Amino acid sequence: MHTICLIPGDGIGHEVVPAARRVLEAARLPLRFVSAEAGWSTFERLGTSVPDATIKAVQDADATLAGAFTAPSVKVAGFQGAIRYLRRTLDLYANVRPAKTRPVPSCFQDVDMLMVRENTEGLYVEFERRYGDIAIADVKISRSASARIARVAAQLARERRGLVHVVHKANVLPITSGLFLETATDVIRREYADVQAVDIIVDACAMKLVREPASFDVLVTTNLFGDILSDLMAGLVGGLGIAPSANLGERHAIFEPVHGSAPDIAGRGIANPTATILTACLMLDHLKLFEPSARIQSAVDQVLEHGPRTRDLGGDADTETFTDAVIAAYLEA
Repeated sequence: MHTICLIPGDGIGHEVVPAARRVLEAARLPLRFVSAEAGWSTFERLGTSVPDATIKAVQDADATLAGAFTAPSVKVAGFQGAIRYLRRTLDLYANVRPAKTRPVPSCFQDVDMLMVRENTEGLYVEFERRYGDIAIADVKISRSASARIARVAAQLARERRGLVHVVHKANVLPITSGLFLETATDVIRREYADVQAVDIIVDACAMKLVREPASFDVLVTTNLFGDILSDLMAGLVGGLGIAPSANLGERHAIFEPVHGSAPDIAGRGIANPTATILTACLMLDHLKLFEPSARIQSAVDQVLEHGPRTRDLGGDADTETFTDAVIAAYLEA
């Protein structure tokens, strides 16, 4: 029996996480669920975005499925973004975001790639300060963090097509981005002879993702570049509503959809739960429950192709109707 910690978070997280739980329960898997809280609403109530009890619940669980987290765009005293705090505190250094062709409108064909994003450094260390009309942010890049994320990318590529694009901006930032590029390419070429490492400048990568997305297998990069490019990748295959992700460390793992908390539609029961259901499949793979993961993904694809679809994909189904259809497709398979 695997213990799964559920953290709905904010906004539509309270709709899509229960939807994913329904699918997992319908699959009759050896899972036991516990609940915890984190996010902006938690901060407003308790003065912290991630209570100590939540950290312990994640540590005690075999895996955690999280929803969406709200973070204000202005600095709020005492507030730390929940998912960034969890990543740093639990050393969830690898953010893995797949983008794969699925049967939805305007989806590029033959896309099957992974973004492997360093999750604990870069600009997201949040070392910012302001002097009047001047604002300055520090970027942290270390050889150790760059090396370990390169190993994750190379290992994943070894299980796929054996190609890693190392994404950087060393032509402008030769010290910080240059250290990442130097370390990542050296690790892959020295330790993974069966994996090809190709370096690519981030802006050229963005253009090539749009023009030739099928040419990519695994991409590895720093925190900010990975965050931006993975949204672009999601746009190629149907949008954030179907984009899953995983935050992995040596001891703990938190799985979360890429999309945000969508306050404009929160509470209306119309959110697309696909990303969270597919994120749950990543979690099942992590737990080595490969067969039910594949069956759930097949059921999702069947519903995406034949309907009912949610509004963001051109349909009129609500969250519950879509989830019911996925469960039915799973049980009929």
